[in-house]
Amino acid sequence: MASHIDHTLLKPDATAADIDQLCAEAMEHRFASVCINSTWVKRCAEILMGSGVLVCTVVGFPLGASLTEVKSYEARRAIEDGACEVDMVLNVGAMKSGMTNLVHADIAAVASTCHGLGARLKVILETCLLTKDEIVRASEIAKAAGADFVKTSTGFSTGGATLEDVALMRRAVGPVLGVKASGGVRTTEDANAMLNAGATRIGASASIAIVGAARSGASGGY
Repeated sequence: MASHIDHTLLKPDATAADIDQLCAEAMEHRFASVCINSTWVKRCAEILMGSGVLVCTVVGFPLGASLTEVKSYEARRAIEDGACEVDMVLNVGAMKSGMTNLVHADIAAVASTCHGLGARLKVILETCLLTKDEIVRASEIAKAAGADFVKTSTGFSTGGATLEDVALMRRAVGPVLGVKASGGVRTTEDANAMLNAGATRIGASASIAIVGAARSGASGGY
């Protein structure tokens, strides 16, 4: 379970001590990555060097409405500081306006930056703000534009991941891309359900509780 989880702390009031604790927990439990705001990327990369835990950060976060050039610059600086994965927020307003060429170009530019520097790109769709048809179309655009994952949510909007949306995204992108379920995943049961629905990565701040319950269950009880 732990290897599927991005151990996440994106709160604006997170302190350096909080970030250090996040990294310690990630190394102890062998999470896939820590997911943090870009100001902490260099610190996390130094702490996690050689541990096998990746550094993931967010760009255009949490609204997705910044200029493409700004998102690309954010991604570049974060990768230079040690980020291995970048979670960018879709331009939701453009998507809902039917401006699919802009959405594609926005993702493609950040994908090019990430891949050119050896990092992976996840695209946060913010599914709670999209219709089912828009979720499918946005997933298809992200795939066509070179994204490595599609992701449900920032955790800062009106809703988080749902099983229906995860399954919808998986069908839209097929078996090749990753699907990250993020927002509201708090228990082992939640995480397992998301993985069964087609997710390959879980974004969670309740990671310790999730893996703790999973290990207790594996040993015969909670």
